[in-house]
Amino acid sequence: MDCEKKLGACWFVSPSTKLLLLMVPLVAVAGLVAVAAPRKSPAGDLVSADSWLWSSSRSYSSPTRTPILDAALQIPVLHVEAGGGRRGSGGSTEGPPAPGPPLVVVGVQKMERAVSDDSLAPEPFASPPLAAKRPPNNTNSATKEGTSDFSVNVARNNVPAFNESYGFVEKAWQKRVDTDLERLEAGLRRARSGIREAKTGNPMEDPDYVPVGPMYRNANAFHRSYLEMEKQFKIFVYKEGDPPVFHNGPCKSIYAMEGSFIHMVEINKRFRTEDPREAHVFFLPFSVAMMVQFVYVRDSHDCGPIKRTVIDYIDVVAGKYPYWNRSLGADHFMLACHDWGPEASFAVPHLHRNSIRVLCNANTSEGFDPSKDVSFPEVNLHTGAISGLIGGPSPSHRSILAFFAGGLHGPIRPILLQHWENKDEDVKVHRYLPRGVSYYDTMRRSKFCICPSGYEVASPRVVEAIYTGCVPVLISDHYVPPFSDVLNWRSFSVEVTVKEIPNLKTILASISSRQYIRMQRRVAQVRRHFEVHSPPKRYDVFHMILHSVWLRRLNVGLSDNQ
Repeated sequence: MDCEKKLGACWFVSPSTKLLLLMVPLVAVAGLVAVAAPRKSPAGDLVSADSWLWSSSRSYSSPTRTPILDAALQIPVLHVEAGGGRRGSGGSTEGPPAPGPPLVVVGVQKMERAVSDDSLAPEPFASPPLAAKRPPNNTNSATKEGTSDFSVNVARNNVPAFNESYGFVEKAWQKRVDTDLERLEAGLRRARSGIREAKTGNPMEDPDYVPVGPMYRNANAFHRSYLEMEKQFKIFVYKEGDPPVFHNGPCKSIYAMEGSFIHMVEINKRFRTEDPREAHVFFLPFSVAMMVQFVYVRDSHDCGPIKRTVIDYIDVVAGKYPYWNRSLGADHFMLACHDWGPEASFAVPHLHRNSIRVLCNANTSEGFDPSKDVSFPEVNLHTGAISGLIGGPSPSHRSILAFFAGGLHGPIRPILLQHWENKDEDVKVHRYLPRGVSYYDTMRRSKFCICPSGYEVASPRVVEAIYTGCVPVLISDHYVPPFSDVLNWRSFSVEVTVKEIPNLKTILASISSRQYIRMQRRVAQVRRHFEVHSPPKRYDVFHMILHSVWLRRLNVGLSDNQ
């Protein structure tokens, strides 16, 4: 017998009792409505479960963006304003909210192209990023990951407009955080102003290196931005998590840059701060490559364990610190050289949409956004160091026009091998090198090194070519090369589309000797920006990655304006 039939057989209810039972829930519902209804806060703004949708002193009718850097640094700006509440990665509402800075509504606008090539901007040949859209009016609609996308929900998280019992403590705490934030933003405003002035000014002195030449979009602006980074940029590395998945990474493989960067940033004394109130950005120190090794179930084809690890980690830091919720991750960054780095970031919508993602797999067709994400150079360090990889002969000692050696990996290489494998003495394309032939020695004897994408857009051959003084030939769709906001890749590399592969020799042979010599010299000049050093050296790959993150942070304005 089911529950309904059992209750019907055991209870007799009179008509008057039925009326009473009907009235009681109605009265209770009326009371709840009176308590939860929109009400005026002391400041006059409406506070409700959907406060960011109500009319107030601010308008959220469309995404907004403040052009912080104007023409000096033409990366679109995310302008972030304060809202209220607490939320981690999954928007959990369990338990009382922790006192902390308010949540934010993030306005994102489609990326605008730089007017000229002399600005610090994403590479013009990169496909435009996907513009994030404002959420629908129904803020209760959750994503598959269980969070309402870009919504601010005050009442649902039980955050009072003013709590008499601990309101003074909250206000004092908030004032301190707001003051720290205002101080940081004031410093960033001064940096932006200096970069604007430097764009049209004279080169500045530097004992180590002065950027100059067509390899840079704007050498003066880059130099001033770099010096400003050295002067004030601070990173807080979350201490939560244990190796091997956290605070650790591979150092002797194709994913070596993950481990190298994590190690370098954690021991760095100039940029790392132990005080989160001093930090401009917050680093999430997990390694996707190590997750694949220790969390992923081999041959399961299930990224669920990796995604859950990312969700859990962000829930931990969002619950312990106020900074993730202050910006919904807009001043946080993750780093991954493994192909599954982007997939791991999709576990948390705010990580994917708001945070700075430093990725080797910089594929705009898969959601890579050059206006906020950073293209991470893939460097294959077999021994953990670059010794023996650097250097090559002059152009006159390079007798091979073009070179490639590699297997069938992805959709582009089969086309390359079909047209050129063992078919031309000038264009040496091999699936397997002949016995006794050195890969790196052949690169050093080649004028151009062909760098086609594999299954993912990035390839370590790009950096290998630069190391050996070979002009890179990029064959890829939707790839944003590393440091494209600073470097003018067209000045020292060749771009070939997939459909132009049959004409590869014609394209390369048409480049005059004079032009090739100029390109090869520029390759040698930009090499310092891709070199891996321990300890790091100024302007090397570690500092260039930091500068790319710094540049994105310059273009995010955090505000506590109500």
